[in-house]
Amino acid sequence: MLLRSALLLLVFIVAAPCCRADDGYRLWLKYDLIADSPQRAQYRAAAQFIAANGPDAVLKTAAAELQRGLQGLLGQPVPVVEQAANGSSKRGILLVVSAAANVPDAARSTEGYRIFAQGRNLVVTGRSGAGVLYGVFALLRQLQTRQPLANLAGSPRIRYRLLNHWDNPNGTVERGYAGSSIWKWAELPERLDPRYKDYARANASIGLNGVVVNNVNASARYLTPEYLQKVKALAGVFRPYGIRVYLSVLWAAPKVIGGLKTSDPLDPQVNQWWAARSEAIYQAIPDFGGFLVKANSEGEPGPQDYGRSHADGANMLAAALGQHDGIVMWRAFVYKANSNGDRFKEAYEEFKSLDGQFSPRVLVQVKNGPIDFQAREPFHPLFGAMPKTPLVLEVQITQEYLGMATHLVYLAPLFKECLDADTRVKGPGSTVAKVVDGSLDQHAISGIAGVANIGADRNWTGHPMGQANWYAFGRLAWDYTLTSAAIATEWTSMTLTTEPKAVAAIVNMMGKSRDIYVRYTTPLGLHHIMGQNIHYGPEPWLAQAGRPDWTAVYYHKADSAGLGFNRTATGSNALALYAPAVQKQWGDAKTCPLNYLLWFHHVGWKQPLSTGRTLWNELCTRYYTGADSVTWMQQQWAAVKPAVDAAVFADVAARLEIQRHEALWWRDACVLYFQTYSKLPIPAPFSPPARTLAEVKSLVDLYQLK
Repeated sequence: MLLRSALLLLVFIVAAPCCRADDGYRLWLKYDLIADSPQRAQYRAAAQFIAANGPDAVLKTAAAELQRGLQGLLGQPVPVVEQAANGSSKRGILLVVSAAANVPDAARSTEGYRIFAQGRNLVVTGRSGAGVLYGVFALLRQLQTRQPLANLAGSPRIRYRLLNHWDNPNGTVERGYAGSSIWKWAELPERLDPRYKDYARANASIGLNGVVVNNVNASARYLTPEYLQKVKALAGVFRPYGIRVYLSVLWAAPKVIGGLKTSDPLDPQVNQWWAARSEAIYQAIPDFGGFLVKANSEGEPGPQDYGRSHADGANMLAAALGQHDGIVMWRAFVYKANSNGDRFKEAYEEFKSLDGQFSPRVLVQVKNGPIDFQAREPFHPLFGAMPKTPLVLEVQITQEYLGMATHLVYLAPLFKECLDADTRVKGPGSTVAKVVDGSLDQHAISGIAGVANIGADRNWTGHPMGQANWYAFGRLAWDYTLTSAAIATEWTSMTLTTEPKAVAAIVNMMGKSRDIYVRYTTPLGLHHIMGQNIHYGPEPWLAQAGRPDWTAVYYHKADSAGLGFNRTATGSNALALYAPAVQKQWGDAKTCPLNYLLWFHHVGWKQPLSTGRTLWNELCTRYYTGADSVTWMQQQWAAVKPAVDAAVFADVAARLEIQRHEALWWRDACVLYFQTYSKLPIPAPFSPPARTLAEVKSLVDLYQLK
């Protein structure tokens, strides 16, 4: 681990720059001067003033953001005026809020925008100030990526687009890898860190409209008058950017801070307590968004403690919101300690029967896969199985199981893989995205949530390239039809460089990075074989933990016969939770996609696969080529050095070197461990690892500080 420390020090050892180094703070909102060109001349001629047509606070924000961006990009002052002067020869940009604005109607949204030419001027219009703000950021994105001024229109496909922060009152962040929490609770509400506004700007620029500020493993303190004033102060910063604040709540709060003897959702006193507490929240924060709840999961209290259902609990909270415009998001991440069961099935078995029992103001929040944010999972079987209930898709932006802040893994392909997955519940085209946006089952509300990777590090996300995952989540939450490559191209051009060859090389590397990570960690559908507790590094031999389903052997089922979890009818039968067409494809090991093979089948070590290799040879091939591909990533990054800021280049290069060493660590640990069951040699042309399994295990012991 001394090597890790030395490599990270390289981040700060760079040659003295000729100008200020890029510390990553500005994210993708870099408004540096566009090089002199006919294109810049066109932009400058079209943007001689900005006129906004009303007092709306978000509209004023839109005008200020546009002014800030244009002045930086064009190198000329752009005044904001109340209205364009009649007969003026100047050309400008008009920001117009109008109930009659001709904007797309996706998701029944008032947040859409349209940008078009009108006479000499350019018009950015929407049915709300938020719509105009999103249009402004779209226009600035065109300029930053050197695209021509053209008619543009957009509307979010999903209504509630939120970041979930797993931040705690003491400043720690559960599964956070970019420093401490950005929320300085001890300073609030008296002092507002300027960072809060920059955070809101970044979120609004990618179309996010909600923030859950605290951990789902919630503290009741957030519901006290002291903390409501702190949350109120944050809401005041977010509001001009069209962002609403939400709270994760502790189910036992009526007992912990309310003095009641119970938290039973059917107890009248409990109902009254929550109604009064909700009213107090809305008195402080009139646009409060609502509650996120983790209940009866991993030891958290919940309605099942009193013999009540998840629907009983969620509906009580929904009623407590009264006539206010708020929602309840109830997480479906639940599982019991059952060594003879299959955790894959637990959320389905608890929630499927409750379909149709939830209040119209309740959304059930479902992780993208059935286990827990693994590097690759089949889509969660609840998608398509609860047609009477709106479902929130929850994905993890922070890289809990994907190398944390030392591995470069671009997550848009992971998000897209879930969104584009076809549940087949109403025939071909019944994608997860259509379940989530409500269109498949005609729901009026819809939501998507990303567990944030944001911390107090100056560059926000620890790994500089981790910023791309925050950006990609927002862009897909707005429009899930965007491609991973298009989003990567935008982010790279706005954040790192606009040099065409460098952009192409970086986008190529980003696009392949997630598959590379899967190959050297969990190929062919292996899952949950990482180190315990902190979920870092390989530990496929883990057989003892606090719960059986926290071990690795529970999932990979390696034995002398083969490898993989049999979830067909002859095993746990989890496959039966999917539509018949999906069962048919995945139920046969010969037709099951290789990426999901060991999710659903226990396969013999010498069983031939569609690649022409046996399972053992294919497993080794993927581990070896995956680890080797990190060297390719290093070469790709080295080639763009002249086009990228020196400090950013050094930071990423150092982390890629860490990633290379740890990819070899994963490779050696897994092939040596599984070889104890296969009893087969490492296939040519690959050389056996130079270290023994015992030596590799000792690395894990050191890292876990056992």
